[in-house]
Amino acid sequence: MTSSPLPPPSDSAPPAAARARRLATARGEFAVVDMPSDDGAEPKGVVLMLPGFTGSKEDFRLVHAPLAARGYRTVAVDGRGQYESEGPDDEAAYAQTELARDVLAQAEALGTPVHLVGHSLGGLIARAAVLLDASPFRSLTLIASGPGRISVSQEQRVKLLRDALAVMSMEQCWEAILAMGPPEEVGGPARGIGGQEQLRRRWLGTRPAQLLATGRQLLAEPDRVAELAAVSLPFHVLSGARDDTWPVPDLDAMAVRLGAHRTVVAGAEHSPAVDQPLPTARALAAFWDTLADGDGTGTGSGAGSGAGAGPGR
Repeated sequence: MTSSPLPPPSDSAPPAAARARRLATARGEFAVVDMPSDDGAEPKGVVLMLPGFTGSKEDFRLVHAPLAARGYRTVAVDGRGQYESEGPDDEAAYAQTELARDVLAQAEALGTPVHLVGHSLGGLIARAAVLLDASPFRSLTLIASGPGRISVSQEQRVKLLRDALAVMSMEQCWEAILAMGPPEEVGGPARGIGGQEQLRRRWLGTRPAQLLATGRQLLAEPDRVAELAAVSLPFHVLSGARDDTWPVPDLDAMAVRLGAHRTVVAGAEHSPAVDQPLPTARALAAFWDTLADGDGTGTGSGAGSGAGAGPGR
């Protein structure tokens, strides 16, 4: 939702070693990009990654390879109704509890406890999944995902999109988004990894009901930090140095309330995995590496800044 310079232009295709496939679960099939750990690296664990509002699994493309080099298998998923995952036209199917149950099914299908990562809206869904059942997870990392509802400025953008979807087709909405100005200035679904045609396909592949239902969640999400802090799980709060969706001071305070590890990635804004993928991947792996000798069941991991990720707050 905020914007900063993108990395050099890159195709949105997954890395050569990754496999784009369908993950079969007890709740249906989901489109994923599944990247194994490097052959020469000691396998350290499996990571399940949830994208944000108007996003997709491709948003994690640039962190797959550096995490594989550190020994982590990464599985980025399109949630129900996102891009290449099927979804109905009924908004009730995208209630947060339903999406959280999808995440539990995805984790079960991977067959091993996973490190759970959620970006923005994906963080709210990840939190809801952990609150339903924390047992499938080794840790929870919230990337640019705050304690409750989004900021007032972003509420206005989500409401504008909601109003447009009520009277316009997805194609018409896309044209209206492009007419607002250059993607690097406007942000939103027209800005991301891949060219405009790829981003257009992603937008048109997403179900309007998913956008309407999850947009409403962003506008009304309650503060559930106290509930989450009561869960026995290591937490990591990672963000860019600037974020107008959830202000950075709010993310700092949330990390303290959770007893969470805290990383601020210098030079990144609302999408650290896109804006600064290498420092983001290093910070993620460094956090998970600290858990390697434990059983992953301790509450929190101590507030602090991620090594090599820029100044901590």
